Amino acid sequence: MATHRVAILAFDGMEVLDFAGPSEVFTTASRVQARRHPDAPPPFAVCSVALRRGPVHARAGLAILPDHTLDDAPAADLLLVPGGVVDGCLDDTALLRWIATAHAGTQVTASVCTGAFLLAAAGVLARGPATTHWEDAEALQAAVPALQVDASRRWVDAGRVVTSAGISAGIDMSLHLVARLADAALASATARQMDYRWARA
Repeated sequence: MATHRVAILAFDGMEVLDFAGPSEVFTTASRVQARRHPDAPPPFAVCSVALRRGPVHARAGLAILPDHTLDDAPAADLLLVPGGVVDGCLDDTALLRWIATAHAGTQVTASVCTGAFLLAAAGVLARGPATTHWEDAEALQAAVPALQVDASRRWVDAGRVVTSAGISAGIDMSLHLVARLADAALASATARQMDYRWARA
């Protein structure tokens, strides 16, 4: 099993669980896999990427110190964009350009909640099925008419782009990505390790 490089974007105003939930899933999956197969490489290597150096303050005030900036972030197999208060990010052309460039090299680019608006603004999410937080579904549909936004779905896998609904749904989507990129048994074992009731669809 190859190691998949996971980059999670961090920005001021992001929702804590949108960021921390997926991070916990992928790091826990690697820990669980290490117990199952001690000599195998980890299935996931996770890092965080921010616009600039220094602490990032999440929506509720929690400070996070990211691993990389946009300038020195390594190439990622999986790029994950959390949601939260994204208004400032939508006006940041350098960030949107970075998302588009990073997406060009990923196997999968994913969003949680209003992170879908950043994928849309970057040109990554332009058509097909998608989801976001139920409160924002109409706004996303209006912003990108070619999408089929379904607020009833916890996550939507459209191939290279995967979107999820609000906050805790990012955990469900991330477990799905563990199953897709590694294996289903590892995803189930990861959910069990986290004491999490996985909504698989």
